[in-house]
Amino acid sequence: MTTGTPLDLGPQARIVARLALDVRDDQLAAPTPCPDLAVRHLLGHLLGLSAAFRDAGRKELGPGTDTRPDSTRPDVGPGWREELPRALGELAAVWRDPAAWTGMTRAGGVDLPGEVAGAVAADELVVHGWDLARATGRPYEPDPAALRAAFGFLCAAADGSPEEGSGIFGPVVPVPGRAPLLDRAVGLSGRDPGWRPGS
Repeated sequence: MTTGTPLDLGPQARIVARLALDVRDDQLAAPTPCPDLAVRHLLGHLLGLSAAFRDAGRKELGPGTDTRPDSTRPDVGPGWREELPRALGELAAVWRDPAAWTGMTRAGGVDLPGEVAGAVAADELVVHGWDLARATGRPYEPDPAALRAAFGFLCAAADGSPEEGSGIFGPVVPVPGRAPLLDRAVGLSGRDPGWRPGS
């Protein structure tokens, strides 16, 4: 990879930022499709992963890239409405550099090629964007290029699983092959595309 980048994460990062800024204070305790995570925890996770993948893209390895996502319960502080859009913007800016997509890096305590890390970042933004939209009752149309990258990553992860029907984030939820690509990606991520609050 000598010129350009496989994917601009900026459009999807902006979609997630807009969804986050639409969250009302009274929705912070609402449930999400992520088991045991309320909206405030999902926002905290988005803030943490934005910083982690920013550092992974820069190859600045340390506590942020070494921490497993399930090792702590994320949350947000009072300044999250300013911090999260800034962190998402920094993430997107770093991955516009072709160097981010080359060599080895680390995220979530896992060593992986830069190109794979970029696909994981796209997946995180697409799927958690869906989580946030569903939890808060907002319409959601992810960036098509980011969705294709997320779907490709999730398919590869499911194909590489030692157990049939397993995905990287839990058991795959079967979705008809003719379903929209977003629904199929959501199913591969271990979520029910029909999830609604209270379901």
